Order: sequence, then structure tokens, then C-alpha cells
Amino acid sequence: MPSYSVSVPHELGQSAARARVEQFLDAVQRDYAEQVRDVSGEWQENQLHFRFTATGLNISGVLNVEEQAVAVSGPLPLVAAFFRGKIEQQIRDELKKLLS
Repeated sequence: MPSYSVSVPHELGQSAARARVEQFLDAVQRDYAEQVRDVSGEWQENQLHFRFTATGLNISGVLNVEEQAVAVSGPLPLVAAFFRGKIEQQIRDELKKLLS
């Protein structure tokens, strides 16, 4: 199965970075309300396990908040593999906004 993986460096430290990305799912629901449904997530220490449906595709993954980076990865539906680069760039852009 294809997958996606993005890592964005930061200089905030782990706790400050986590505080900024804790609103990740809320931001997804707000900014992409017309395309995204069934958003859910659960924090386990500094990992957010999330899932949602975007334009009919089930997307899931893990967001890891580390001391100097935030990494997001997960499986991609086969049909979304052709858009992997665009998906990764969108995630990267959103994380850079959150962490700047």
C-alpha cells in the first residue's frame, strides 16, 4: 500500500510544538469543511493518531511531535497514490504555518 511521510523542523521545543499542533484536527475541519468528514483523533503522549474522510477517501496517520521536528505519516489509498506529492506538500505547508 502506498504511504505518505512528511517531517517539518522547528525550534519550539516539544511542549510548545505540541501546543500548536493540538488544534490540528480542528483546523482541518474548519479549513476543509466542504471536503473533509468524520474527523477523529486521539493523543497518546506526543503522538496524535488521526483519521478522516477526504473527498470520499479514508485517510489515517500518526503525527509525532518531537523536540526539533513534527512528523506525519500514514497509508494512502491506492487511488490517492498519484497525488502523493501534492498531499505531502499540503501537509508540509500546513505544518509550517502551525509551527511558525
